[in-house]
Amino acid sequence: MNKVITKRTEDYSKWYLDVIEAADLAEYGPVKGTMIIKPYGYAIWENIQKLLDKKIKDTGHKNMYFPLLIPKSFFAKEASHVDGFAKECAVVTHYRLKNDENGQIVVDETAKLEEELIIRPTSETIINNSFSQWVKSWRDLPILINQWANVMRWEMRTRPFLRTSEFLWQEGHTAHSTKAEAEKEAKKMLKVYKELVEKKLAMSVVAGKKSDSEKFAGALHTYTIEAMMQDGKALQSATSHNLGQNFAKAFETKYLDQENKFQYVWQTSWGMSTRIIGGLIMTHSDDNGLVLPPAIAPIKVVIVPILKNNEDNAKVLDFVKKLKTGVKECEIDYRPELSAGAKFNEWEKKGVPIRLEVGPKDIENNSVVLVRRDKLSKENVKVTELAATIKKTLLDIQNYLTEQAVNVRLQKTKTVDNWDDFVKEINNNNFVLAHWSGDREVEQKIKQETSATIRCIPFDQAPELGKCVYSGKVSKKRVLFAKAY
Repeated sequence: MNKVITKRTEDYSKWYLDVIEAADLAEYGPVKGTMIIKPYGYAIWENIQKLLDKKIKDTGHKNMYFPLLIPKSFFAKEASHVDGFAKECAVVTHYRLKNDENGQIVVDETAKLEEELIIRPTSETIINNSFSQWVKSWRDLPILINQWANVMRWEMRTRPFLRTSEFLWQEGHTAHSTKAEAEKEAKKMLKVYKELVEKKLAMSVVAGKKSDSEKFAGALHTYTIEAMMQDGKALQSATSHNLGQNFAKAFETKYLDQENKFQYVWQTSWGMSTRIIGGLIMTHSDDNGLVLPPAIAPIKVVIVPILKNNEDNAKVLDFVKKLKTGVKECEIDYRPELSAGAKFNEWEKKGVPIRLEVGPKDIENNSVVLVRRDKLSKENVKVTELAATIKKTLLDIQNYLTEQAVNVRLQKTKTVDNWDDFVKEINNNNFVLAHWSGDREVEQKIKQETSATIRCIPFDQAPELGKCVYSGKVSKKRVLFAKAY
């Protein structure tokens, strides 16, 4: 694979697209804004999915599936929700095609639907329709479900993984008898996401609450984890919403409590999508291509035999086959049509954590050359020590990538107290902790003048009296501003 990757310092956006192409993760689909996730890219998603699915089930949730098509009338029931998604909805109006007099395929105008259908941008409405039928008594609560699905949001500007018209995700939906239970659930699931992203994806995030203008349409509160990319921009990596009773009242989802009185349920929803793969790429990768944390890498170790001539080749291949029996989760690159250098280059671009190089001289020394993808460092390892060295090195790589991500975020997070410093640090693509008055109008003016948004009100920010960086009004706490994807 000879794809030349643009340097990050020259064109970060082009570099990102080059890494995706070089690693053979995805390509654009035939419909504008869609993407085809290729086998290697999908294998990464499957590994993330497997880890997250276990965590979701371990917290008491069960998987279900709901229809892709949602009656338009469902959206009309919750006003703020429809306002939030109206411009992104794809609408199905007809159910049949036909051949016209010229033999061209056209929409059959007689097959118009009585009610238009919305291709789900998210599933709160259709799930609440079911909840309203399932919930009758306090004994029916809580309901704890999750679905793995695709959704469609008609985006104008798209980029593979980060923002596409159709994407894959999981969306959890729960119903509870009390506000306190729903709040606990929303924060619990955000913690699940934070642990997964930090411990398995080796990313560094800030957890907190969204401002009212940035929260999910129809939610009471939205909680988020915000990751810093290498260019200093933020990526919303997962969200969890306390929906309050907004959808319950819209869909008449209520139950008889223990005192035989009707009460509306309290709800949550939460999700993580394939956008996290974009975050993974922009957190760890370098000018040589993709870099993957071992915990989610489809291939953790690749063995590349260095073949020279027929006599030595047989020895090398026999040696490599024996190696594989003692090295778990590895793949052998046998392809005789490619040179060793071409193979090294390809696996480097694919971000495989460890590459083992084996040639005739290595056999003589009963050793292999071990190459770490994160540092591109090499060492000779005796075969007798290989299994233990691989185990330790994979752990070292995971820890190193985590440390690097944390260091980048800390180095590029600035605390400011005046507008000039705020503008300067935002223009340098840093995370900025600054006081904000809480005024939505001020928030919008800051966004208009700098393109920075309030990414979250961090949980770990202690109360601190100060003055709003823009208006000078009293502020009780700093919030996190940044430009974002």
